[in-house]
Amino acid sequence: MEPDKDLNRDTDDLPLRANTNHILVRHYVLDLTVNFDRKVISGSVVLFLEPCSGLGTKAEDDIGPGARTLEAGGSRDVSVCRSRDMDTVEDGTKGLGETTTRMEKMFGASERDGAEFQALSAVGSQTAAETENIQSSHSWETTSDGDFTLVLDCCDLDVSKVEEVDVTSVSSMVASERSDVSSVNPQAAFIQNLISVPSSRWRQKHQLFLLCSRAHGAQDGSSLHFQRDRWSLQVRKKGVATPQEFPRALRICYETRPTGGSVRWTKDQDNRVCVYTAGSPINNRALFPCQEPPVAMSTWHATVRAPSECVVLMSGEEQTVPTEDGDTPFLIWNYYVTMPMPASTFTLAVGHWHQVTAEIPPALERGVRAGAHCSKIAKLGAGPGEWTEADLRSGLVSSISEVVKGSSLKTGSPHIIFLSQSVLYAGSLGSGENGLSLCGSRMCHEIAHSWFGLVIGARDWTEEWISEGFATYLEDIIWAQAQHLSLQETAEQSDLKALLRWRRLSDELQNSEEALQILRPNMENTGQASESGSSTVKHALNPDKTFMQVHYLKGYFLLRFLASQVGEQQFIDFFRLFVKKYHGQLILSQDFLRMLLITFPSMERKGLTLSAIYADWLDRPGIPKWLYERSAVWSQTRLVEEVKAEVVKWILLSQSHQGKGRKRKRIEPKVNYKEVMSDQLVMLLELLLEEEELSTATVRALQRTYNLQNQDAEVQHRWCELVVKHAYTRAYRDVEHFLVHDQAMGVYLYGELMVQEDPEQQALARRCLSLVTEQMDQSARRVVEEMVL
Repeated sequence: MEPDKDLNRDTDDLPLRANTNHILVRHYVLDLTVNFDRKVISGSVVLFLEPCSGLGTKAEDDIGPGARTLEAGGSRDVSVCRSRDMDTVEDGTKGLGETTTRMEKMFGASERDGAEFQALSAVGSQTAAETENIQSSHSWETTSDGDFTLVLDCCDLDVSKVEEVDVTSVSSMVASERSDVSSVNPQAAFIQNLISVPSSRWRQKHQLFLLCSRAHGAQDGSSLHFQRDRWSLQVRKKGVATPQEFPRALRICYETRPTGGSVRWTKDQDNRVCVYTAGSPINNRALFPCQEPPVAMSTWHATVRAPSECVVLMSGEEQTVPTEDGDTPFLIWNYYVTMPMPASTFTLAVGHWHQVTAEIPPALERGVRAGAHCSKIAKLGAGPGEWTEADLRSGLVSSISEVVKGSSLKTGSPHIIFLSQSVLYAGSLGSGENGLSLCGSRMCHEIAHSWFGLVIGARDWTEEWISEGFATYLEDIIWAQAQHLSLQETAEQSDLKALLRWRRLSDELQNSEEALQILRPNMENTGQASESGSSTVKHALNPDKTFMQVHYLKGYFLLRFLASQVGEQQFIDFFRLFVKKYHGQLILSQDFLRMLLITFPSMERKGLTLSAIYADWLDRPGIPKWLYERSAVWSQTRLVEEVKAEVVKWILLSQSHQGKGRKRKRIEPKVNYKEVMSDQLVMLLELLLEEEELSTATVRALQRTYNLQNQDAEVQHRWCELVVKHAYTRAYRDVEHFLVHDQAMGVYLYGELMVQEDPEQQALARRCLSLVTEQMDQSARRVVEEMVL
């Protein structure tokens, strides 16, 4: 076990302490109670363990994807938990939400065999006193250094007891059915046999795990000793020197902390308290002790008790019916996962949720009639074959109906997608179909993670581009299909988005540390871990990285570059082959690139070797030459030229107001402005932001012409920048509204307000921060406070 040393959680790399090369958790059973008064989640977790030496035979269908991406793009403003469908299980039933869209056919979704989830957000912070807290059982120091130590990833938890679970009663019930139970260590043999049961018998397997989790602690007097430091929980059993001798089932009793980095206590729109797990860089280690490295994949079952007026949603499979908890004012909710997944994918949300319905906008309705995937993934409560047009009209985002204590209400599919209100379609007057653009493309981004990020995961979490770059590349393709665009329209829209992304990446790289610009920060050491299996996630705790998009954008451009060398359709065809080969596996950058070079040998003849791609794209900061050259081409496409023509009109309008007397009545020139799509409007505002001066009348006309305050959050953000730059006081209320309601996307707008050194603008920044400081994400708040205070 490597010591924690003096890691600073705000500036140093994130340690993954679990000794996964020695022993693995194969199944978790959580029994939790949500306490809103104290803002804690308390209870226990039972771990079922398997030593890594002498593993039993593992059924092929138990191999799952080891994907967990550290999505650090706060400006993307998406927090999501994703899922796939279950294969047919032993009773002939299928999981909920199965679809047969064109996108699934394209990427071979017929191979799906479980459910996957991902939770994303930003890391929280806490006081030095809390992080320095060290816990241990009073007899920890009496254990021998020669004893084997189980190391779990853990922080911000108060552990009260760790005990071995006696599964004798359960093993005795099924002993007659098994002939291979060892007489030397029958409990270990029973757990090993249980772990080895194939997923096709998941109902029986999970029922036995659940029965074992309810067994009493071992009564032989040999208690387990534990110590919890800043980043880990260490457990020993006196006299046990090897992983093979270590108990196979143990129970940990603990309680979360109100300020724990994995659990977010906040209020909903009706000012009622709610809680959800934030898939932060520290992942779920502040929710329950676990193994965080991506190689540690497991199944789980969770029982959660919450006030009866609340609804509990989790990243589980199928549907659940809450039951009464005796005479208490609580309901009990049960969820489970049958496919091995990283512990970081466990997601929980408890609050006064209710179903919201809305008319589907025309642009989405066309996609719905054609079986667009983005509607199906959002709809809860329908099983296979139950998707009707009436169901799909229920809205983009559905939760569940209001729960009445004792009712038999079913929640429908409990898979979770966390979407910020910033990306949801608002349907505001004047926004037209443009209002759907941001939501649609972001939904498609998350759908793309079904293949890259979940079905195939990164073996080294520092290689985020493997999921985020691919998802960004594929979101354009999927969104174009959902809109039924022609090939020409698809290419034009893709080039416009590429230019916008180039501008963002170029600006980001000019204002960030070079170390944070590298897609493969571990370079030749990528994927390496210590002898025990522990490692660190480089730059994971760097607060600047939280709001960077380099892994999204630079990764996306690498894929565009590779596609330009082999052809767009050929590149998509290669994706199918790649997903088929690596389905359910963990990969490194070289796995993808080597297969690509083997499939297209002409690339190496052009000098595109593995080392050349590393050197140009993955292992150094900055922008490759190809990207500079290609951006010049994108800037001359039809959609961009249309924007440039509109910009000229606005500049001329502004110039027509300059130099005129204030008392002289102005005659506004009549100008016909072309209607533009949402991405064009973003580009238009970005180009106008480059102008040193725009007249007040011009800014006012811009707002009126495009109804800017009612556009999507990407457009509103540029509008607010324009307001701040030109001190357009009449629209300061738009800035305040944006900072209050689009907190993550507005982080750097605080900096714009402060840098102008305008007392009114600085007062606006401080007022907005005071309004949202209790609800703001802790990482975002820390960055804003450094700007404002």
